[in-house]
Amino acid sequence: MSTVPEVVVTGLGATTPLGGDVASTWKAALAGQSGARTLDNDWAEKYGINVNFAAQIAVNPEDVLPRPYIKRMDPSAQYAIIATREAWADAGSPEVDPHRLGTVVSSGIGGIWTTLNAWDTLQERGARRVLPMTVPMLMPNSPSAYVELEIGAKAGAHALVSACASGAEAIGYAVDMIQSGRADIVVAGGTEACLHPMPLAAFAASRTLSTRNDDPQGASRPYDINRDGFVMGEGSGIVVLESAEHAKARGARVYAKISGVGLSSDAYHLTSPEPNGEGQIAAMKMAVSRAGIDYSDIHHVNAHATSTTVGDLIEARAIRTLLADEADHVALSATKSLTGHLLGGAGALETIFTVLAINDRVAPPTINVSDPDPELTLDLVRDTPRDLPQGDIAAINNSFGFGGHNVALVVQNA
Repeated sequence: MSTVPEVVVTGLGATTPLGGDVASTWKAALAGQSGARTLDNDWAEKYGINVNFAAQIAVNPEDVLPRPYIKRMDPSAQYAIIATREAWADAGSPEVDPHRLGTVVSSGIGGIWTTLNAWDTLQERGARRVLPMTVPMLMPNSPSAYVELEIGAKAGAHALVSACASGAEAIGYAVDMIQSGRADIVVAGGTEACLHPMPLAAFAASRTLSTRNDDPQGASRPYDINRDGFVMGEGSGIVVLESAEHAKARGARVYAKISGVGLSSDAYHLTSPEPNGEGQIAAMKMAVSRAGIDYSDIHHVNAHATSTTVGDLIEARAIRTLLADEADHVALSATKSLTGHLLGGAGALETIFTVLAINDRVAPPTINVSDPDPELTLDLVRDTPRDLPQGDIAAINNSFGFGGHNVALVVQNA
């Protein structure tokens, strides 16, 4: 009887509101820095948008990529390529049969800048001025396709779209690709570049955004009694996943292993989570079961926690229900307080944070929680990092998306 391959993380890459790579992003996160700031444009005044801040990417792609990449890629693909190059180099640029190498890079919204810019061009200058590359640039699978071309992957290039769970689901699918025997290495993650006035106005209209225009860096405040919505962010997180056998054979450095993947759907509402958190519990339960661990092994959770009035506590209650008394020794982090909400890129970046938390034995802080909601019955890591235990430990990364998509990943030390 064959055993299921163990899947390990051998490379990390990111470009985020906190930094242009993983090292600077993680350093800023541990320091409790916020990536949110007032937007340097006139969108709020020009269009009547009641939110004038967001968590913009820290390093402009034009400072990193050659001009042809900028002209032929939507920003969402640009971010993914930047993160992929770092992750691939971090993994040692492994030599692998192209037919055993895959990509799964997702976006929640896709090439929104390309789509809306092309529409403006069509209206203002006519059809002949619309770029021939418009469709390849706006496709939701465009980032995964560009990553596939970048590394020469031929085992499959996929792009799962599940709103704000997209990046985590991409990693989960990559794990399944390796465990099913389709690939030895998969480059996976998420990306988003939708800080455009239309999406900003749309999210503002849905009343899901914080309106703390006078305090952008203090606006994302998960679990605080005065939370009033999330902060839009952008960026990309990419991981190199590999079968443990393949990684060992080439002497790769291993950060951690992704040992459990759990997925479920609420079948409740297009935007609101199911009030009892049943789908979230099911996803976490499946991930823990597939990891083959006990609840007592879990010492850290990176929560989805967006800073919305309803969603934060539904997830907190779901975690408490699942772990019961074992939740008392779990260090809970809500890192969107630092980065803003990267939408389709969030789950991937937060997986990187969870991997680093396990590897470095430190849980990142949650900032801006000056008055914790009394209904929160979990141990929130506030303001400063917290050491995690030595020995064998596990963590859960949660990602939930509009449409009732629930994804939970279990990360363990390798």
